[in-house]
Amino acid sequence: MGAGTGATVGKMFGMKQAMKAGIGSYTVELSGGVRVAALVAVNAVGDVRDPETGKIIAGARQSPDSREFADTELQIKRGTPRGGAVRRTNTTLALVATDAKLTKNGATRLAQQATLGMARTIYPVNTAFDGDVTFALSLGEAQADITALGVAAAEALAQAILRAVRSAATLGGVPGLAG
Repeated sequence: MGAGTGATVGKMFGMKQAMKAGIGSYTVELSGGVRVAALVAVNAVGDVRDPETGKIIAGARQSPDSREFADTELQIKRGTPRGGAVRRTNTTLALVATDAKLTKNGATRLAQQATLGMARTIYPVNTAFDGDVTFALSLGEAQADITALGVAAAEALAQAILRAVRSAATLGGVPGLAG
């Protein structure tokens, strides 16, 4: 068993109403051939939304037998009590890598901008029960603008998160989108 095996999302009401998540990856290529790739293990209290539609694709369900979403963010704003044992054992771990040359400050900036990919897809993200983190590294000598790299990193991370939930199979009674 490796990273992502027990990963889930939508834990507002505990595991009985959560959904399976896991590992996802995605690569964005900039003009000029520079690449930015993301690898993520998605294990969040929040729900995952498709940024193109704004619709929840995986998350807290209205009941253990339902496929209708409760909308974790809305439930929190309403003051709905959390169910189950929501503890600080939820962490979405992300790594972005590029073949562009980066300084230490550039790598820090890339990780910061990549984190926007989490904010585009996980609702809510970085809660008191999450330990979300993004790391960045450079594996090359290509030249690229840090802002362009950051935009690509946020896109790559958002798409990797979507892949992580879309490819997650049902496990241990926790339903996944891949069946």
